[in-house]
Amino acid sequence: MMTQMLLTMPLASAQSMIMEMDTPGVVICLLLFGGSIYAWSIMISKLIVLIRARNESLALLRRYRTLKHPAELYLDQSGQSSRAPLQAVYDQACAALEAVLDVQGIEAGSLRADEGLSHIPLSDRQLRSVQNAAERMVADQALLLESSVGYLASAANVAPFLGLLGTVMGVMTTFGSMAGSGSALLSEVAPGIGSALMTTVVGLIVALPSSIGYNILSDRVRQLTVMMDNFAQELVGDLERVHVS
Repeated sequence: MMTQMLLTMPLASAQSMIMEMDTPGVVICLLLFGGSIYAWSIMISKLIVLIRARNESLALLRRYRTLKHPAELYLDQSGQSSRAPLQAVYDQACAALEAVLDVQGIEAGSLRADEGLSHIPLSDRQLRSVQNAAERMVADQALLLESSVGYLASAANVAPFLGLLGTVMGVMTTFGSMAGSGSALLSEVAPGIGSALMTTVVGLIVALPSSIGYNILSDRVRQLTVMMDNFAQELVGDLERVHVS
């Protein structure tokens, strides 16, 4: 019974403070609650996307390292493709390799690793063309993975100040009404000040999860970006080993 009373008292107190809020405080709290819902939707959806991207990229990397020729998966039309960031980098690099071979009058789509593709020489300039294509796709995929994550940083930075703004405005309103009534009793001032402080509490409730979510998602994006960059270098190195004598 005592535990239930202790749990219900803060809730009842918070409800009464919210009911005592002035119009600017209510508007700011509604903005913060809306921003919090949007921030949580970004965190959950983005985390699911990044986990799936990492798992699919690791699966592609394992398949790639079993190939006889670096472009074997690309040439094998029956191979399973995915939407992983590594898949996009791999496809872009292989498409650049195909374009290089087309310039030499060689139709890459008709070749296989065991049908003479490994014996086609490539110059350093041609390999740099493939490398540049892979690096451009790494940059594009990194930007795609980072999309919407910046909102969490903005929410973490802005929400406390927005809550503080509501608190300052609420305190000013409370002191203004106190001056107008000519009464300085604590019982009359405390509800208004408590309601004003609620906006700061709401701002911190929005900012803390947004800051944590931003750090977690940024770290996962960084790991995937490093993985893509390493894969691009590994792919170009394998092509150089196969095609440059």
